[in-house]
Amino acid sequence: MDELVDISIPVEAEAAKALGDARKREAIGRVISRILKPSKDENPLLAAMERLSADAERRGLTQQILDDELAAYNAERREPGSTAA
Repeated sequence: MDELVDISIPVEAEAAKALGDARKREAIGRVISRILKPSKDENPLLAAMERLSADAERRGLTQQILDDELAAYNAERREPGSTAA
């Protein structure tokens, strides 16, 4: 196994709170290491996205659910008085 090195990267405040958990930090570190350490045969980002998509589908997330969530999010952003940018 390669040597582990601590790094500092800017993230949103909510992400920083979640990364307060050591197990989550280690898991995210493994994901980042895999993405940035490409093999000659695959695009690591695409492979990670495909794995996440397959996992989401196994857990019941459908394209219709994603479309509905996106439509609701967009509708909220368009409401008068919305503070969204």
